[in-house]
Amino acid sequence: MRRFIVVWALALVSPVCLAAGAHKPTDSVYINLSDQASLQRGARTFVNYCLSCHSAAYMRYNRMAKDLGISDSVLKENLMFASDKPGDLMKTNMAEEDAKKWFGVAPPDLTLVARVRKPDWIYTYLRSFYLDEKSPNGWNNTLFENVAMPHVLYSLQGSQRLAGMDPETGKPQFTVVRQGSLSPEEYDTLIRDLTNFLVYLAEPIKLKRHSIGVFVILFLLVFLVLAYLLKKEYWKDVH
Repeated sequence: MRRFIVVWALALVSPVCLAAGAHKPTDSVYINLSDQASLQRGARTFVNYCLSCHSAAYMRYNRMAKDLGISDSVLKENLMFASDKPGDLMKTNMAEEDAKKWFGVAPPDLTLVARVRKPDWIYTYLRSFYLDEKSPNGWNNTLFENVAMPHVLYSLQGSQRLAGMDPETGKPQFTVVRQGSLSPEEYDTLIRDLTNFLVYLAEPIKLKRHSIGVFVILFLLVFLVLAYLLKKEYWKDVH
């Protein structure tokens, strides 16, 4: 039953999304799920810029707050714009019919996107939008060509145009048209935090599993010492 639920959830991500940019070079991003401050900043970006169109329908607000060390007051005042109950699932208020009318396709649920996609892909994708007058929404993406999603973070990153491809790396090169409210370094950090949060979102139990794993390793090390001492005690008379 659990396997069926996971497979069904993965099917929510558009098959087109699975194929787009599969063999294009990506930039590396450092993921650290023990960086609670980064996860909190990523959650803030997600609810402010992503949740208006995309759901995270397998995560509850109060579960996220507990995992990330967010107080109830901060959660209700700053992270719950689409609901008023902490136990609610993180769903968008956008109707699917409206989404199809505006974008041509309903935006996929993002709960498991980091398991379908690699973190490097997400990090690169969110930094690869450029102005394209031929596109219906005025934007395109070098990693996912003709994507229906507009560049919702353009006010932060600014606007850029595609200047060509680097012949050595195969990566796109851009020219800045308008500077956003963040510097390039600040924007990269924001996207890194958002990617970090999406990785957490795809497998929340990983936070607890990592902490449990440390104690398990310590136990095994202590047991190894005891087992070695016991072995010496048993075999001392034999030698």
